[in-house]
Order: sequence, then C-alpha cells, then structure tokens
Amino acid sequence: MTNKNRATLIGFSAILLWSSLVGTIRIVCENLGAYGGVAVIYSAASVILLLIFGLKTIRHIPKRYLFWGGLLFASYELCFSLSIGFANNGRQAVEVSMLNYLWPTLTILFAIAFNNQKANFLIIPGAILPVIGISWVLGGDQGLNPMMMLANIQDNPLSYALAFIGSLIWASYCMVTVKLADGKNGVALFLIFTAIIMWVQYAFSSEPALSINSFSLILYSFLAAFAIGVGYAAWNYGVFYGNVTILAGASYFIPIISAFLSSILLNVTLTYSFWQGTGLVCFGAMLCWLATRNKKSHLKEIKQ
Repeated sequence: MTNKNRATLIGFSAILLWSSLVGTIRIVCENLGAYGGVAVIYSAASVILLLIFGLKTIRHIPKRYLFWGGLLFASYELCFSLSIGFANNGRQAVEVSMLNYLWPTLTILFAIAFNNQKANFLIIPGAILPVIGISWVLGGDQGLNPMMMLANIQDNPLSYALAFIGSLIWASYCMVTVKLADGKNGVALFLIFTAIIMWVQYAFSSEPALSINSFSLILYSFLAAFAIGVGYAAWNYGVFYGNVTILAGASYFIPIISAFLSSILLNVTLTYSFWQGTGLVCFGAMLCWLATRNKKSHLKEIKQ
C-alpha cells in the first residue's frame, strides 16, 4: 500500500469516528446532563488532541484566524453537541442531527457566494434536494407532511434551532479557515476554548453535580472524546497526505453512517421515510460536490 493510500484510509477513519458522535454524545448527556456531559467530553478530547499535536505557540497562528476561527469553532461545537443533549429522546437526537448535516451543501453555496467558486447546473438540484430531504426526515412517519414537520419542531424548538444554526456556523468556519488560516491548524486550541466555555455554562446551569459512577459511562465518554480528538487528527493527516477528492466525496455519506450507528447505540428504529430523507440530503450534497469538482477547490475543511 502506498503512503497516499494509507493516508486516505486514515482519513476514512475520521469519517467513521465522527459518525459515532451523535450516539455517544447522547448517551453521555442522558447520564450527566447536556452541559455537564458535553463539558466532560470536550475536556477529554482536548487532552487527546494535545497529546497528538502538542500545544503549539499561539504566535505562529494568524491572529484573525485565531479569533474568528476560535469563535466560530466553539460556537459550532456548542450548537452541535447541545442540540443532541437537549433532544427529548434518542429518536429526536438522530432527527436533529440531520439538520446539522446541511453544512456540506451550505459550505459549497457559501463558497460560490463568497469565494468565487464556480459551479455548473447541478448546483440547483444539489441545493434543493437536501432541503426536501430534511423536510422528509422532520415529517416523521408521514414523510413530506408540513403539519407533522411543524409539530416535531414545536415539540423541541431549541434542539432543532441549535442544529440548524450550527450548520450555518460550520459552513462559515470553513470559509474563514480558507481565507485566514494560512495553512495553520488551531483545532487543539479551539477545543480547549470550547471546553472552557462548556464548563462555564455548566457552572451557571441548574444541573446536579457530576457523577460518573459506571464503567459504561466512562467508556462512552472516552469514545466520544476519542472520536472528536483522533477524528480531527486523522482527517488532517488524510487531507495533507491522502486523496482529498475521494475523502471529500466520502464525507458526504456521513449522515447515513451516523444514522446507522446512532440507531444501534441508542436502540431506536428509523423508518423508511427517515432513510429516504437522509438519502436525499446525501445525494444533494454529492450533486453540489460534482457541480464544483472540476474547478479549483476552495474547500479544505470537512466535518461531522
């Protein structure tokens, strides 16, 4: 196996790790609370990433990227993880996560709007299909049912809003990284910043004191942190040394992989209608990718 192929496989491992996050984060938050559970996970993830990369001096990172990148990164992670933690049950956590997976399509649309990315006619169905897919997912067993979709959102507007806002923020983060990072990687610092914010939120919340009193809870906390920390490290390695085009294309299947793993971890049954909607989300993102793949790529950052 060539070094490039090995690096590509390592990048693939990040896709699998990130796909497990919805299930593991949900399990930890069910036991420790949304704020406490997320704070524990991101603190452990920070330690893991520091052990891999070390704490590089801040002066080597562009200050504008450090500020805006850190702000957007922490905001996204808060929205993503808390949208799962605040879900009423496991099934809703999986549904909410699908809104987060609008970010690949939004990233490409942002690149077209703000980075002069060129695209062909496929961008039109590519932008429309994920919206239809999300509507299908939120319609529950009824599929494309606006009344049922509205009822599901009204049942827990905070979770759904956080997930959607998170998708917008991550698409923005991708643009900021391309423009300001100058090839530098501040993820380790950003994770530390995110963990600190989450502990502050926990301190001011009404959640009870943390009680990590079972091996299974320790295991799921570690798995979630491992997926975040090692996932970022594996993805960066794959992007730098592997086949970026293949990795970018494969990343658009994260919603399907994530839903499959989450259904197992959370012991929830996902309907045929759900899978139809999820398939449309993935297919739309793929069309957006195909609409730009022969052009100069401005997309360097891919995420869960």
